[in-house]
Amino acid sequence: MTLRQLPILPTLLVAVAVAVMVALGVWQLDRAGQKEALLAHYAQASRMSSDVDWPISVDQAEQRLYRHTRVVCARVEGIEARAGRSTSDAPGWVHVAQCRLPSGTIAPVVLGWSQNPDAISFGGGEVGGFIAPGPRLVASPAVAGLQDMSRPDPGDLPNNHMSYAMQWFFFALTALVIYALALQKRIKEQD
Repeated sequence: MTLRQLPILPTLLVAVAVAVMVALGVWQLDRAGQKEALLAHYAQASRMSSDVDWPISVDQAEQRLYRHTRVVCARVEGIEARAGRSTSDAPGWVHVAQCRLPSGTIAPVVLGWSQNPDAISFGGGEVGGFIAPGPRLVASPAVAGLQDMSRPDPGDLPNNHMSYAMQWFFFALTALVIYALALQKRIKEQD
């Protein structure tokens, strides 16, 4: 089979698909580098000892994750229990208060951990802790008679962009191999 005998439309479709898959793989490689830099930033932030203000925008939240902060819970809008784990990895319940800050914004505050989901009493006040993704404040130490939660750890965030990149490259290679096998079969049928 010569180049002229290649089926035009299938060859074009496979070429476009392979090009898209390779581009997606390259994009994931770039994202892997960006994520590594972000995780390094978060690791450095988690080692800082000075307090920061509670974030009031998405950009601020991104820059202040894993830093220590203090908020004044002027009014508790509600408290809910969610499944969670203690510092010793025991299953139980974390209690999350929706706190209205003096500025009027709402901040989710993880007050602490308990073995049961029963309602707790928390009337507000100053709470210190670490800014976790969400953003939410994980109280440290726990308040309202609850047990401490584990400190948010940037090491818990996955960075699987490299494996995604390898998957895209594998898909592109697989498409080429399948197409080559299909062409080989077509050649044998024409002979």
